[in-house]
Formats: sequence, C-alpha cells, structure tokens
Amino acid sequence: MEFIDANYILRYLLRDNANQYLKAKDIIENKPIFVPEFIFAEVVYVLEKVYAVSRLEIQTNLESLIKYPNIELNQKNVCIEALQIYSTHRIDFADALLIAYYKTMRHSKLHTFDKKILKIISAGI
Repeated sequence: MEFIDANYILRYLLRDNANQYLKAKDIIENKPIFVPEFIFAEVVYVLEKVYAVSRLEIQTNLESLIKYPNIELNQKNVCIEALQIYSTHRIDFADALLIAYYKTMRHSKLHTFDKKILKIISAGI
C-alpha cells in the first residue's frame, strides 16, 4: 500500500504542472493507495481558498476520485457524505466530516458549541 499527499491530488486535479501531473496520474490511477481523510481536508481547503474552485466542483471531482477502486480510505462513504454536506452548507470540510461521522454512528451524541453544526444536525441532515 502506498500513500500520497495533498500535492499529488492537487496536481492530478489541476493539471497545472505537466511533469507532476503525469507522475500523479500514474500513481493515482495505477497503484493501490491509501489517503487519510485529513489529506482530503487539505485538498478541499487549497482548492477553495487558493484556486477559487466552487464547492460543487470540489465535491464532484473528489467524489469521483474517492470512488476509484484502487483508492482506500478509512470510510469512503463518510468522506463522500462529508463532501455532499460541504457542498450544500457554508461550513468547513472538517466540520462536514465531523457531521458525516456523527451520522454514521446512529446512537451517538455530538457535543459542540458551533451553531452551524448544531443547525445542520437539528435539521436532520
């Protein structure tokens, strides 16, 4: 199993450096790789804040990437759910990931002072 960092995913999605894109493409499309969720959080942050990519485009591109059969995460479905929450609410991806994990653990309780998170949870999202 191999690991990649956020820069590999960014070069793959943005294709802004031909040499790095080709290296990233080879690894991402052909090797079994593990990507921790915090790497996706960094990718989301950079795409949104540095490259001004829309939330919907971020969701679409990362969901597609997560669904590659050779890419492993701890919880693919949780990460996909977090991307959906992130794209439809004005919250950070880390908060969306927390909500998605909370939803998968049905009889759990989430303690937070964050009003945005509380509003989303109380709406039954």
